[in-house]
Amino acid sequence: MVKIGNIELPDFPLLLAPMEDVSDPPFRRLCKQHGADLMYSEFISSEGLIRDAMKSRMKLDIFDYERPVGIQIFGGDEEAMEMSAKIVDTVQPDLVDINFGCPVKKVVCKGAGAGVLKDVDLMVRLTKAVIKGTNLPVTVKTRLGWDESSINIDEVAERLQDIGVQALTVHARTRAQMYKGHSDWTHIERVKNNPRITMPIFGNGDIDSPQKALEYKNKFGLDGMMIGRAAIGYPWIFDEIKHYFKTGELLPPPDMEARIQAAQNHLTWSMEWKGERVGIVEMRRHYTNYFKGIHSFKEHRQKLVTNDSPEELMKIFDEIRDAYSDYQMV
Repeated sequence: MVKIGNIELPDFPLLLAPMEDVSDPPFRRLCKQHGADLMYSEFISSEGLIRDAMKSRMKLDIFDYERPVGIQIFGGDEEAMEMSAKIVDTVQPDLVDINFGCPVKKVVCKGAGAGVLKDVDLMVRLTKAVIKGTNLPVTVKTRLGWDESSINIDEVAERLQDIGVQALTVHARTRAQMYKGHSDWTHIERVKNNPRITMPIFGNGDIDSPQKALEYKNKFGLDGMMIGRAAIGYPWIFDEIKHYFKTGELLPPPDMEARIQAAQNHLTWSMEWKGERVGIVEMRRHYTNYFKGIHSFKEHRQKLVTNDSPEELMKIFDEIRDAYSDYQMV
């Protein structure tokens, strides 16, 4: 069993990564149904929370059926991080996570996200501020370092644990790599094997199949792994990995009905949470992933991404059912 504060997780838990414009309540609900053990909100700007920015506040929505769930915040100002942690505390997630890994320029330029990797002293001060502002367990997600010549994850892990961080997730790339090139989990393995480290260490980066998940589980000896891009439009990845861990056998891919049902549910829940118009528009980016590799699907996808009527969209899903009633997944 893996513990984060009072949160008890199964042996080698699978975590859903906090992904901007992806890891919202409708998507988290699907991933929970398909085996995710711990999930995180989209990352939330501490300054946005304090300003009462509507989009930031909306990201605080969590629901009991998705627990355990963490709210992730980012920022470069100690006071703002402490105040935002207090705001997060009021909605009572299971934990607060700090993003020290986002490589996007607009975040880094504000001295936040992966930008903090250049200044470990600042990272420690920001983390202390969050810990001061909440009664919840505080965890951190970060990267190996700023670039190949400044990998500092060993120091980061020790210093964060020393001030009370209760779990660490490491994306096995540097900021300079962004999302390109190969992740290098040997650095995370070294952190895990450090006799000083007692908090759970989770790995993230390039887990896109049950086979790779098992290989990395056995090879690097971490406490669990976080899955991000591989789950977009494919929440079944969690069930598939767990089944492979237990049996060594691959589950068959989700059939067409399962894909249609997941996309319909995602759309319905998005409209319920975001409002009809926004739910329909923001769902459009997901259809390609739900129906990736389906032969001759372009015409149906075009209808899904251009229609604004909930009733018509449901009819389009029924058309897809009829058109692919005998379709065999490979």
